Amino acid sequence: VLPPLPGPGGPGPAEVGLGALPAELRAAVRALVGDLDSLFTGLGLREESFAVGALSRVIAAELASYAPARNRRRTATNKASVIFVDRTLDLAGAVGHHGDNLAEKILSVLPKLPGHKTDVMVNMVELTALQTTDETCSIIAPGCLAQPNDPAAKALWESFMNLKQKEAVMEARRHLVEAASRENLPIKMSMGRVTPEQLSSYIQLFRNNLKALENHCGLLQLVLATVQTLKHPQTSKWDNFLAFERLLLQTIGESEMPSVLNQLLPMIKSYNERTKDDYACEDFLVLLIYIYSVVGEIKCGKELDTAEEEVKKALVKAICDEPEPSPLLQKITGCDSSLNLTSQKATDAMDGIFRSLRDIARVRMHMKQFNSIHNPGSNTHQASYKPLLKQVVEEICNPDRPDPVDIEHISSGLTDLLKTGFSMFMKVNRPHPGDHPLLIIFMVGGVSVSEVKMVKDLVTTRKPGTQVIVLSSVLLTPHSAVELLFAPDRL
Repeated sequence: VLPPLPGPGGPGPAEVGLGALPAELRAAVRALVGDLDSLFTGLGLREESFAVGALSRVIAAELASYAPARNRRRTATNKASVIFVDRTLDLAGAVGHHGDNLAEKILSVLPKLPGHKTDVMVNMVELTALQTTDETCSIIAPGCLAQPNDPAAKALWESFMNLKQKEAVMEARRHLVEAASRENLPIKMSMGRVTPEQLSSYIQLFRNNLKALENHCGLLQLVLATVQTLKHPQTSKWDNFLAFERLLLQTIGESEMPSVLNQLLPMIKSYNERTKDDYACEDFLVLLIYIYSVVGEIKCGKELDTAEEEVKKALVKAICDEPEPSPLLQKITGCDSSLNLTSQKATDAMDGIFRSLRDIARVRMHMKQFNSIHNPGSNTHQASYKPLLKQVVEEICNPDRPDPVDIEHISSGLTDLLKTGFSMFMKVNRPHPGDHPLLIIFMVGGVSVSEVKMVKDLVTTRKPGTQVIVLSSVLLTPHSAVELLFAPDRL
């Protein structure tokens, strides 16, 4: 479920109802509401629903009026606030590289496990006697991240999610050393920085000991995932992205959109001109989403049109020069090989992408409080990105409890409506998302690992004693966000 982008001069958010959505999206919303009701029934919840964004309002209203949910709320005793937030209001959080998080990098760079949305394939050749340099060796079944029956692996995955990368890699070494000691394997301890080579040498010890392999198979898969991620060329690009995003934040504050786009132009290179450190075509789509989402409303005019046309032309040329389009480019252009990929098809795809980018820039225009995710900076502070999700959580945890402006309460029946009506005339407190001991935040359209960690940390410091659950339709990585937005079959 991805919130549709507003078209130019499209309906204001208040005018979108379930009936106005395309049939597929309507079906997806109804299915989601049914699933959420089942979950809340299992937890015995009586929830108050809130929404930030147009599709979130539709989902919250559907949940409020869903007959089984109304029956459940009459008898359930555990109170909770459920806040739905539209992903499209802040796409910089989905495509940005700000999280110093190992789990996020593993999910971003390793290939997806076939048939799975989130889990990845871990190459297991290192644990066998097979001598091959083939990265995609398909004789050996792949490993994965989900290890429900291995307590050590589950604990290590929690560390990957919640610790900084350096600490998480040290945790991986600690778990591996403990496992090797338990199996009496001849491990040489070494202190200092953990390298992928060092982890590989520890993994080798398990290779010829079948019993040890069997006992610690889950843990070994997670450590192998770590080694493969740290060695992956895309990981070294991660810091380049982060540096460039920081530079963009400064530039956006100081100059107009055309000059920001002109900075990108010389960096767009064809396949034959690129080195391993240069950005590929889909990397530019990631950066463009970041730019348009952070900038917000832009001044349209001839200068912007010209700058966009130049970037479009450069990207079309680069896409057509690819010897073989990547899976992501295949989905975006609808062409499965370079033979079918004509300049016209690439141009059509680019035109569609830039229309969507303009919509992305417009998406917060109806917001009063959360209308910006860019801190322009000052003489003493650098410009920075302020995540929408962080602003929402800070508002919920605000000890002064002002009436939220953009977090809309969705009433679930006559009693609620009366309460809201009376509150205009009498001292009746309107429902506030910070009222209850359990806070559930549902990101409609996907959430990233670093956002989940940010929400948990914020609630722990700002509102200790409140339990928080972050739910979403998918765990996002920068490239999966591009696919969700620009591939024709978004649902």
